[in-house]
Amino acid sequence: MWMICKKEWQQFFNSITGYAVIGVFLLLNSLLLFVFPDTSILQFGYASLSGFFDYAPWVLLFLIPAITMRSFPEEYKSGTFELLKTLPLTEAKIVWGKFFGCLLIVLTALLPTLVYGFSVQALSSNTGIDIAATVGSYIGLMFLAAVYTAVGICVGSYTNNTVVAFIAAAFGCFLLYNGFDAISKLPFLKGSYDYFVEMLGINFHYKSMSRGVIDTRDVLYFVGVIVLLMMVTLKRIGK
Repeated sequence: MWMICKKEWQQFFNSITGYAVIGVFLLLNSLLLFVFPDTSILQFGYASLSGFFDYAPWVLLFLIPAITMRSFPEEYKSGTFELLKTLPLTEAKIVWGKFFGCLLIVLTALLPTLVYGFSVQALSSNTGIDIAATVGSYIGLMFLAAVYTAVGICVGSYTNNTVVAFIAAAFGCFLLYNGFDAISKLPFLKGSYDYFVEMLGINFHYKSMSRGVIDTRDVLYFVGVIVLLMMVTLKRIGK
Protein backbone atom coordinates (compact mmCIF):
# COMPACT_ATOMS: atom_id res chain seq x y z
CA MET A 1 0.00 0.00 0.00
CA TRP A 2 2.82 2.41 0.89
CA MET A 3 4.41 1.75 -2.49
CA ILE A 4 1.24 3.09 -4.17
CA CYS A 5 1.15 5.98 -1.70
CA LYS A 6 4.75 6.89 -2.55
CA LYS A 7 3.98 6.60 -6.28
CA GLU A 8 1.10 9.10 -5.96
CA TRP A 9 3.33 11.52 -4.08
CA GLN A 10 6.16 11.33 -6.61
CA GLN A 11 3.80 11.53 -9.59
CA PHE A 12 2.26 14.75 -8.27
CA PHE A 13 5.56 16.49 -7.46
CA ASN A 14 7.45 15.26 -10.53
CA SER A 15 6.07 18.15 -12.55
CA ILE A 16 5.83 21.89 -12.00
CA THR A 17 2.03 21.55 -12.04
CA GLY A 18 1.99 20.03 -8.57
CA TYR A 19 3.97 22.89 -7.05
CA ALA A 20 1.85 25.40 -8.97
CA VAL A 21 -1.43 23.97 -7.63
CA ILE A 22 -0.24 24.16 -4.02
CA GLY A 23 1.30 27.60 -4.62
CA VAL A 24 -1.99 28.96 -5.96
CA PHE A 25 -3.86 27.43 -3.00
CA LEU A 26 -1.58 29.14 -0.46
CA LEU A 27 -1.56 32.43 -2.36
CA LEU A 28 -5.36 32.53 -2.57
CA ASN A 29 -5.70 31.79 1.15
CA SER A 30 -3.19 34.52 2.01
CA LEU A 31 -4.99 37.07 -0.15
CA LEU A 32 -8.35 36.20 1.39
CA LEU A 33 -7.01 36.31 4.94
CA PHE A 34 -4.83 39.42 4.81
CA VAL A 35 -5.46 41.44 1.63
CA PHE A 36 -9.02 41.38 0.25
CA PRO A 37 -11.05 43.95 2.26
CA ASP A 38 -14.22 41.86 2.60
CA THR A 39 -12.41 38.89 4.17
CA SER A 40 -9.21 40.40 5.59
CA ILE A 41 -8.67 39.69 9.27
CA LEU A 42 -6.94 43.07 9.55
CA GLN A 43 -10.33 44.75 8.99
CA PHE A 44 -12.13 42.89 11.80
CA GLY A 45 -10.21 44.24 14.78
CA TYR A 46 -10.01 40.95 16.69
CA ALA A 47 -7.77 37.89 16.51
CA SER A 48 -9.60 34.97 14.94
CA LEU A 49 -9.06 32.49 12.14
CA SER A 50 -12.79 31.83 11.75
CA GLY A 51 -12.78 33.54 8.35
CA PHE A 52 -10.08 31.18 7.08
CA PHE A 53 -12.02 28.12 8.27
CA ASP A 54 -15.20 29.46 6.66
CA TYR A 55 -13.77 29.75 3.15
CA ALA A 56 -11.11 27.00 3.29
CA PRO A 57 -13.66 24.23 2.45
CA TRP A 58 -14.60 26.15 -0.72
CA VAL A 59 -10.97 26.54 -1.78
CA LEU A 60 -10.30 22.85 -1.03
CA LEU A 61 -13.32 22.00 -3.15
CA PHE A 62 -11.18 22.89 -6.19
CA LEU A 63 -7.73 22.00 -4.88
CA ILE A 64 -8.46 18.39 -3.95
CA PRO A 65 -10.18 17.39 -7.23
CA ALA A 66 -7.12 18.88 -9.00
CA ILE A 67 -4.96 16.48 -6.97
CA THR A 68 -7.13 13.36 -7.31
CA MET A 69 -8.21 13.79 -10.94
CA ARG A 70 -5.13 11.95 -12.25
CA SER A 71 -5.16 9.10 -9.74
CA PHE A 72 -7.20 6.47 -11.58
CA PRO A 73 -7.94 8.22 -14.92
CA GLU A 74 -4.23 8.44 -15.79
CA GLU A 75 -3.77 4.76 -14.90
CA TYR A 76 -6.67 3.82 -17.20
CA LYS A 77 -5.55 6.10 -20.01
CA SER A 78 -1.90 5.02 -20.03
CA GLY A 79 -2.69 1.33 -19.52
CA THR A 80 -0.69 1.05 -16.29
CA PHE A 81 -3.74 0.01 -14.27
CA GLU A 82 -3.49 -3.50 -15.73
CA LEU A 83 0.17 -3.52 -14.69
CA LEU A 84 -0.81 -2.52 -11.16
CA LYS A 85 -3.19 -5.46 -10.93
CA THR A 86 -0.42 -7.89 -11.88
CA LEU A 87 1.64 -6.80 -8.86
CA PRO A 88 1.32 -8.71 -5.57
CA LEU A 89 -1.11 -6.12 -4.26
CA THR A 90 -4.73 -6.55 -3.30
CA GLU A 91 -7.33 -4.18 -4.74
CA ALA A 92 -7.82 -2.76 -1.23
CA LYS A 93 -4.13 -1.87 -1.00
CA ILE A 94 -4.27 -0.12 -4.39
CA VAL A 95 -7.35 1.92 -3.42
CA TRP A 96 -6.18 2.85 0.07
CA GLY A 97 -2.66 3.53 -1.20
CA LYS A 98 -4.02 6.07 -3.68
CA PHE A 99 -6.27 7.58 -1.01
CA PHE A 100 -3.47 8.06 1.52
CA GLY A 101 -1.07 9.27 -1.19
CA CYS A 102 -3.47 12.02 -2.29
CA LEU A 103 -4.40 12.84 1.32
CA LEU A 104 -0.72 13.25 2.20
CA ILE A 105 -0.38 15.80 -0.61
CA VAL A 106 -3.43 17.69 0.68
CA LEU A 107 -2.08 17.74 4.25
CA THR A 108 1.26 18.99 2.88
CA ALA A 109 -0.63 21.89 1.30
CA LEU A 110 -2.44 22.60 4.59
CA LEU A 111 0.71 22.47 6.73
CA PRO A 112 2.02 25.94 5.76
CA THR A 113 -1.33 27.48 6.79
CA LEU A 114 -0.27 26.96 10.42
CA VAL A 115 1.79 30.10 9.86
CA TYR A 116 -1.50 32.04 9.77
CA GLY A 117 -2.21 31.04 13.36
CA PHE A 118 1.22 32.12 14.60
CA SER A 119 0.96 35.38 12.62
CA VAL A 120 -2.44 36.29 14.02
CA GLN A 121 -1.30 35.37 17.53
CA ALA A 122 1.75 37.64 17.13
CA LEU A 123 -0.39 40.51 15.81
CA SER A 124 -2.89 40.24 18.65
CA SER A 125 -2.58 42.84 21.40
CA ASN A 126 -4.88 41.03 23.85
CA THR A 127 -5.43 37.36 24.69
CA GLY A 128 -4.81 36.10 21.15
CA ILE A 129 -6.71 33.47 19.22
CA ASP A 130 -8.96 30.82 20.75
CA ILE A 131 -6.58 27.85 20.82
CA ALA A 132 -9.26 25.18 21.43
CA ALA A 133 -11.49 26.41 18.61
CA THR A 134 -8.49 26.70 16.25
CA VAL A 135 -7.26 23.17 16.99
CA GLY A 136 -10.80 21.80 16.61
CA SER A 137 -11.20 23.66 13.33
CA TYR A 138 -7.95 22.23 11.98
CA ILE A 139 -9.00 18.70 12.95
CA GLY A 140 -12.36 19.27 11.27
CA LEU A 141 -10.61 20.65 8.19
CA MET A 142 -8.40 17.54 7.97
CA PHE A 143 -11.43 15.25 8.19
CA LEU A 144 -13.21 17.35 5.56
CA ALA A 145 -10.14 17.12 3.31
CA ALA A 146 -10.11 13.34 3.79
CA VAL A 147 -13.76 13.08 2.67
CA TYR A 148 -13.09 15.32 -0.35
CA THR A 149 -10.12 13.07 -1.22
CA ALA A 150 -12.30 9.97 -0.95
CA VAL A 151 -14.87 11.60 -3.26
CA GLY A 152 -12.14 12.42 -5.80
CA ILE A 153 -10.71 8.87 -5.72
CA CYS A 154 -14.17 7.30 -6.01
CA VAL A 155 -15.28 9.52 -8.92
CA GLY A 156 -11.95 9.07 -10.69
CA SER A 157 -12.34 5.29 -10.68
CA TYR A 158 -15.31 5.64 -13.09
CA THR A 159 -13.59 7.56 -15.90
CA ASN A 160 -10.36 7.83 -17.86
CA ASN A 161 -10.87 11.55 -18.55
CA THR A 162 -9.10 13.83 -16.06
CA VAL A 163 -11.31 16.85 -16.85
CA VAL A 164 -14.48 14.85 -16.23
CA ALA A 165 -12.95 13.48 -13.02
CA PHE A 166 -12.16 17.02 -11.81
CA ILE A 167 -15.62 18.45 -12.57
CA ALA A 168 -17.50 15.45 -11.17
CA ALA A 169 -15.37 15.39 -8.00
CA ALA A 170 -15.83 19.13 -7.41
CA PHE A 171 -19.58 18.76 -7.89
CA GLY A 172 -19.73 15.74 -5.58
CA CYS A 173 -17.79 17.60 -2.87
CA PHE A 174 -20.11 20.59 -3.26
CA LEU A 175 -23.18 18.40 -2.80
CA LEU A 176 -21.77 16.73 0.29
CA TYR A 177 -20.67 20.02 1.82
CA ASN A 178 -23.57 22.33 1.02
CA GLY A 179 -26.25 20.24 -0.71
CA PHE A 180 -27.89 18.80 2.39
CA ASP A 181 -27.98 22.26 4.05
CA ALA A 182 -29.83 23.60 1.02
CA ILE A 183 -32.26 20.66 0.98
CA SER A 184 -32.98 21.05 4.71
CA LYS A 185 -34.26 24.59 4.04
CA LEU A 186 -37.03 23.38 1.73
CA PRO A 187 -40.45 24.46 3.07
CA PHE A 188 -41.91 20.95 3.44
CA LEU A 189 -38.93 19.84 5.59
CA LYS A 190 -38.75 22.84 7.92
CA GLY A 191 -39.75 22.10 11.47
CA SER A 192 -39.88 18.33 10.96
CA TYR A 193 -36.95 16.62 9.25
CA ASP A 194 -34.70 19.57 8.44
CA TYR A 195 -32.30 18.85 11.34
CA PHE A 196 -31.84 15.22 10.32
CA VAL A 197 -31.28 16.13 6.66
CA GLU A 198 -28.71 18.75 7.69
CA MET A 199 -26.88 16.11 9.75
CA LEU A 200 -26.19 14.15 6.54
CA GLY A 201 -23.97 16.94 5.20
CA ILE A 202 -20.32 17.65 5.95
CA ASN A 203 -20.93 21.26 6.95
CA PHE A 204 -22.98 20.28 10.02
CA HIS A 205 -20.19 18.15 11.50
CA TYR A 206 -17.42 20.50 10.37
CA LYS A 207 -19.06 23.43 12.18
CA SER A 208 -19.50 21.26 15.27
CA MET A 209 -15.75 20.55 15.40
CA SER A 210 -14.96 24.22 14.74
CA ARG A 211 -16.36 25.04 18.18
CA GLY A 212 -13.42 23.22 19.71
CA VAL A 213 -15.39 20.16 20.83
CA ILE A 214 -14.41 16.83 19.24
CA ASP A 215 -17.60 14.79 19.34
CA THR A 216 -17.38 11.05 18.69
CA ARG A 217 -20.46 11.27 16.47
CA ASP A 218 -18.72 13.76 14.18
CA VAL A 219 -15.61 11.58 13.93
CA LEU A 220 -17.72 8.49 13.18
CA TYR A 221 -19.58 10.41 10.47
CA PHE A 222 -16.38 11.37 8.64
CA VAL A 223 -14.85 7.90 9.01
CA GLY A 224 -18.10 6.27 7.87
CA VAL A 225 -18.37 8.42 4.72
CA ILE A 226 -14.73 7.73 3.83
CA VAL A 227 -15.09 3.96 4.29
CA LEU A 228 -18.33 3.93 2.27
CA LEU A 229 -16.72 5.80 -0.64
CA MET A 230 -13.69 3.50 -0.56
CA MET A 231 -15.97 0.44 -0.63
CA VAL A 232 -17.72 1.84 -3.72
CA THR A 233 -14.30 2.41 -5.34
CA LEU A 234 -13.22 -1.14 -4.50
CA LYS A 235 -16.38 -2.53 -6.08
CA ARG A 236 -15.76 -0.43 -9.19
CA ILE A 237 -12.14 -1.44 -9.81
CA GLY A 238 -13.05 -5.04 -9.03
CA LYS A 239 -14.97 -5.02 -12.30
